[in-house]
Amino acid sequence: MRVVAFNGSPKKEGNTYHAIKLVAEELEKEGIDVEIVHVGDKAVRGCLACHGCAKNRDEKCVTPGDQVNEWIAKMKEADGIIFGSPVHFSSVGATLKAFLDRACFVASVNESMLRHKVAASVVAVRRSGGVTTFDQLNYYITYSEMVMATSNYWNVIHGARPGEVLQDEEGVQIMRLLGKNMAWLLKLIEKGEGVVERPEKERKTLMNFIR
Repeated sequence: MRVVAFNGSPKKEGNTYHAIKLVAEELEKEGIDVEIVHVGDKAVRGCLACHGCAKNRDEKCVTPGDQVNEWIAKMKEADGIIFGSPVHFSSVGATLKAFLDRACFVASVNESMLRHKVAASVVAVRRSGGVTTFDQLNYYITYSEMVMATSNYWNVIHGARPGEVLQDEEGVQIMRLLGKNMAWLLKLIEKGEGVVERPEKERKTLMNFIR
């Protein structure tokens, strides 16, 4: 099994990376491969709402010039996905958000291709805004019909300088338990494949309230 983790911090090995790494170490103990992709330092344009992906249905965003389609392919191939973000003004890092806006919309118009993958969000923050950022990341998981792995508290860890999050004993435990629970979910789904029938896919019902 394989998990891909997206590091939305501009810093390659800042506290977001350390948070992801804590989760990854538990997954790797269970024989699950983890790839960490550094997104936060890339130039990624936001969604243009052109609906080109819905027209083409080729599992790609039509906006050229960045690595978004490469990352979408990694999400499709993976059994599990981790979204990791720092906190910028009580919100998800802009580059990660631009990527997720495009990737999750592409997935939704291509047979809900992230459906039933195991996913988790992790957030690194100096002081405040961690829970609002955590909530925002989880919206992508629920929208995509993914299965959310949980821990024993919100998946937020605290620190300022790179590596300081490792001093947050409660945060470290949260990340460790998240990794253990994510591994358990991945194995449950693998063991249930072909034994427990998946619910039938349904096309999204869309309704506008102004007619």
